[in-house]
Amino acid sequence: MSLADTNDVDSEQTVVVIMFPSVSVRDLEGRSMSTPTCLTGSPNVVMVAFRREHQRLVDSWIPWLEDTQRTLPDLRFYEVPAISGTWKPVRRFIDGGMAQAIKVPAVLQRTLTYYGDLSLLTTPLQITDRNDIHILKVTAGEVLARTTGEFSPSKAESLGLTD
Repeated sequence: MSLADTNDVDSEQTVVVIMFPSVSVRDLEGRSMSTPTCLTGSPNVVMVAFRREHQRLVDSWIPWLEDTQRTLPDLRFYEVPAISGTWKPVRRFIDGGMAQAIKVPAVLQRTLTYYGDLSLLTTPLQITDRNDIHILKVTAGEVLARTTGEFSPSKAESLGLTD
């Protein structure tokens, strides 16, 4: 093997493709569906939150996402509250409370609650920290970019939605 051949081998990188897992979700209008097929945008931004207090962080992204959607009309964005399956027996109460507080049809439709084994969501998405929100750019089920936490222009830029 020549030095040039060695350099070629060393420059190869393993690309890990992360796919959004198939899990059952329900929007706050009560419609059941499955991810990633229910993510209808091209691209989609999915904000996964694990705690009620994470809503403030999710809300910090909404103005920028709404502005970005004006220039990228195929963009769709979703909020995914990920809730342990132990709460599933009171799902109607929890989801009903969220829906009552929101009342805006577009927001009810883009809020997709997941109740179940959180590892079915976190493991495939390589989420190891549930103490923050995770913002994922997803196209055709593939996670193309990601960031965490409260909105900032640099985090938004890292998603690669705008030029």
